[in-house]
Amino acid sequence: MKKFIFGIVSILTFTLYSNAQELIIGEERVEPGLLFIFEGAIKDHVSPGSLHLEEKQTNVHIEARVNWDTINIPKGAPSGGFIPYLHITAQIINEKTGLSTFIDLLAHINLIDNFHYARNISLPGKIDDLYTVKFSIVPPTNIELALHNDWNKTYGNSLFKNSTFTYKKVDFEDIAKASRK
Repeated sequence: MKKFIFGIVSILTFTLYSNAQELIIGEERVEPGLLFIFEGAIKDHVSPGSLHLEEKQTNVHIEARVNWDTINIPKGAPSGGFIPYLHITAQIINEKTGLSTFIDLLAHINLIDNFHYARNISLPGKIDDLYTVKFSIVPPTNIELALHNDWNKTYGNSLFKNSTFTYKKVDFEDIAKASRK
């Protein structure tokens, strides 16, 4: 019976994650313990439609998963917990033509990654071209996030410092050809 149940769980897990193909563009850690994972994911239907391109108009779903790391994080921070209120932009530059797309990543939620920042995009060129992807992250303003005295004394007057990460020769072809269906 245990082998049967394990088999069913394995099949369900494979089915769930085989539909969740993602291209890891890069991973970064920013003090005091924020973990950024930048991805190209399969395009998807995202609502409300007034704020997001239709799935059929896009090639890729650009994502930034931003969570507390699981080690060496501030006291009271939930290990692996989502970091809200960030301002994240992505610029995707076609390395062949120089054409680029610039987007703001918005907070999303799904059943695979849970909370994350993302946006559907159309690549500025062919899906088999190579791209440079630049992510810029700005911490929350003092209107969006208030900092207590203990945080200020330990980490300063911001959640973290502005950060930019650039990745070259990103190949979106496989992810652009994939489908969630």
